[in-house]
Amino acid sequence: MGYKTILVHVDDSPHSRARVMLAAELALREGAYLIGAATTGVSRFLYQNEIVDEEDPNLARHLDVLRERAQRALAEFAPQLRALGVQHFEERILDDEPGAGLSLLARHADLVVVSQADPAQRGSAGEFPAEVLTESGCGVLVVPHGARANGAIAVSSAGVASPGGPLPGRRTLVAWNASKQAARAVREALPLLRRAERVTVAIVDADLHPAAFGEQPGADLLAWLERHGVQATVALRQTARQGLLKRPGDTGEALLGLAEEESCDLLVLGAYSHSRVRETLLGGVTRTVLETMGLPVLMAH
Repeated sequence: MGYKTILVHVDDSPHSRARVMLAAELALREGAYLIGAATTGVSRFLYQNEIVDEEDPNLARHLDVLRERAQRALAEFAPQLRALGVQHFEERILDDEPGAGLSLLARHADLVVVSQADPAQRGSAGEFPAEVLTESGCGVLVVPHGARANGAIAVSSAGVASPGGPLPGRRTLVAWNASKQAARAVREALPLLRRAERVTVAIVDADLHPAAFGEQPGADLLAWLERHGVQATVALRQTARQGLLKRPGDTGEALLGLAEEESCDLLVLGAYSHSRVRETLLGGVTRTVLETMGLPVLMAH
C-alpha cells in the first residue's frame, strides 16, 4: 500500500503554500500523482436543485469573481511544484463549498492534505477538516497553522513556508484505543509508519477498557505492525481522575503532551464523531486535537 494519489486544498490563505509544499514532498517520495483543488465556495446543490440561475447577469458576475479568485489561488501551484521537481500533477477548480467539494474529490484519492483552523484567519483552509474527515473516505493529513520550527515545515508569521525540511513521520505517535476509527487511521498511515525512525503506540487509560485491550495492552497491534515491517513500542499513560465519579482527564491533552515529550513530528489518530458533518459534534479527543495541535496529524474516520 502506498499513496498514489494525493489531494491538497489550495486557497489564498497564508497557510496554503505550506500545505502544498508538504503535499508535494510527499508526492515526490511516494511517486504519487498530486491534485491541487481550489473551490469557489458556492454549493453544488444550488446548481443541482436549480436554486441559482447562472444566466442571471448579476449572479454570473459574482460567480466569475469567485472563479477568478480560485484561479488566482492556483496561479502559483504549478510553478511551486515544478520548482520542487514534481512532474505529475493537475489543477482543479471546484464549483462547491470547500468541505463538500474536497470530500467528493477525495473519494478518488489516497490522502488529502488540509490545514488546521486558524482563529486569526476567517475563511482559511482549516475550517472544514472535520467535514473532510467524516465525508471523504480517505486519510486526512491536517497541517498545523503554526508549524513548529523543528518540524517538517517552518511557517513564518507572514505564512511563508521554508523548503527542504524533513517530512513528518520520523518520530510518530499512534493514538490507540482499539476502536475501528483508530484501526482505520493506522492502516491509512502505513506508508508513513514504514519509513519512520521511531513509532510509539500511545494507550491512555487502558484500565477503563480491559476487554478491548486484553491482558497486555497494545501487544496485538505491535504484532500486526511488525508483520508490515513496522517496529513500535507502547507507552501507557493514565489521566488524573476528576470529580466524585472519578472521571478520566482529557485524553486529547494527554496525547499532545506525550507527543511533545517524545519530540514527535506526527500524530496518527482515529477521529470519532457524534454526527457525520459538524465539527461541534466531534468527539472530545478529536476536537481537542484539532483545536490545539502543534504538529501534523493524520486522521481517519
